[in-house]
Amino acid sequence: MNSNNGKIQQRIYTVSELTFSIKSLLEEKFPFVWIAGEISNFRMPVSKHFYFTLKDENARINAVMFRGQNRNLKFNAKDGLSVVGLGRISVYEPRGNYQIIFEHLEPIGIGALQISFEQLKAKLSEQGLFDEKHKKPLPFLPKKISIITSPTGSVVHDILKIIYRRFPNLHIEIIPVKVQGDGAEREIASAFELLNLRADTKDSADIAILARGGGSIEDLAAFNSETVARAVFASKIPIISAVGHETDFTISDFVADLRAPTPSAAAELAVKKKDDLARRCIKITRLLTSCFFNKIERFRTQINETSKRLVNPKKKIQDLRLRIDDLTSRLIRLFENSLRLRRERLVWRVNSMQVNNPLIQIKKVNGKLQQDNDNLLIYIRIYLDSKHSILRELTARLNALSPLSILARGYSITRTIPDAVVVMDAKQVSKRQELEVMVAKGSLICRVERILDNG
Repeated sequence: MNSNNGKIQQRIYTVSELTFSIKSLLEEKFPFVWIAGEISNFRMPVSKHFYFTLKDENARINAVMFRGQNRNLKFNAKDGLSVVGLGRISVYEPRGNYQIIFEHLEPIGIGALQISFEQLKAKLSEQGLFDEKHKKPLPFLPKKISIITSPTGSVVHDILKIIYRRFPNLHIEIIPVKVQGDGAEREIASAFELLNLRADTKDSADIAILARGGGSIEDLAAFNSETVARAVFASKIPIISAVGHETDFTISDFVADLRAPTPSAAAELAVKKKDDLARRCIKITRLLTSCFFNKIERFRTQINETSKRLVNPKKKIQDLRLRIDDLTSRLIRLFENSLRLRRERLVWRVNSMQVNNPLIQIKKVNGKLQQDNDNLLIYIRIYLDSKHSILRELTARLNALSPLSILARGYSITRTIPDAVVVMDAKQVSKRQELEVMVAKGSLICRVERILDNG
């Protein structure tokens, strides 16, 4: 305030000036702050920016996270999620609202990778990628196995050692990939694309093992990615997932056709023991041989018993000839009886047709039609005569009432000229007016000389 001539002067701010001052003060005082709260009113327009409200039990603040920052999040932000983040205070001058613009955000109580794991697991489960109906059965004895893993780790050596111990001469292919870090997801997905390209060729593998050793959830991030999950699901050959230790579960484990608790267990599940198979083959061979000889012995016994029951073929032929003669005689008699019955039925039908000859029926109908026609003509004539009598009577009555008949008795009809209005009152005409007088034969043109009232 300034004093001038005894008057106090005070500064008056415009709205813009005051808002700008508040904005400068807040942004200088709180350049970057860590803040925790619960997300509410979350929305993401077409710009892909996050707009939400961060609240606790006593207060709330508007929050923004731009697309460039939120695309790096490892979880899906949503209403009700408790988060902690780093941001800067800002004032949106056109509305005078203050808000926090987040640069970093992560959930409270559970890591971003873990919540990303749970969200992706729920999403893929809802889409049916974990359903049993999509699981492909493992081949009993694969000719070729592809191992997708790091070529430098101990995992590949453990798998090879177990497979060669169980089945020494099996064809094994190693597809080297990164199992963690940048580019791991893409390399693993490319490995599956390579398997699918060769799926229908002679180089195709019968089964594939996706393997790596244990590690933290960060180390297993590639196997919890949607890219790898969909690559496993799209595989045309059966996949065994052997990622981590027995207690570790990854998204690829749920999508794969079979999960092995460890890479060593995957090798045991993929390949049977050759010695066990050989012993089983020997056992089955002995069983088959025993069954075969027992079957032969039973057949030999049956042949001997059947040979004893066989009848002389010549006698069998004679019996068959006698049977043929008997059947032939019966067939002839049956045919003759059938022919006789059909002949009698034919005669009956011919007689029935003659009785119901259409020509006779037509003749009868024609006679009835002629009689009906004559009767109709008589009825029409009687009807016309009655109508003529009525017409003559009505004509006579009409003539009696005709104006011409009245004129013939000496009456006349007077009409004005030129309107042809019938004169019924003397007051309708005036002196010297021309009138037309109609008589029975012709008409007269007269002029009124005098008008008399009442005759």
